[in-house]
Amino acid sequence: MVKLSELQLKEVIIVDDGRRLGHISDLEINTNTGKITAIILMSKDKRNSLFGKVDELVIRWDQIIRIGSDVVLVKDVHDQTLSSEPHFSKIDK
Repeated sequence: MVKLSELQLKEVIIVDDGRRLGHISDLEINTNTGKITAIILMSKDKRNSLFGKVDELVIRWDQIIRIGSDVVLVKDVHDQTLSSEPHFSKIDK
């Protein structure tokens, strides 16, 4: 089993062009199944912003190709979600 703290050390890289997206900051988990549905990254451009909000990049779990010892390889990141609002999923009751 991999801990979130271990995932946060891994850099996320797009396989198609080798572009570095940054590091995982959080996970989105389906509360009904307990499965991870997405990884959430802080936008590399706004990470050290003094006055602006930090944008989040949400990458769906099915876009992950491989989780290696020090990197996470992803594909099809052109349709990712970029949000300046904190990413919280609704809990179905």
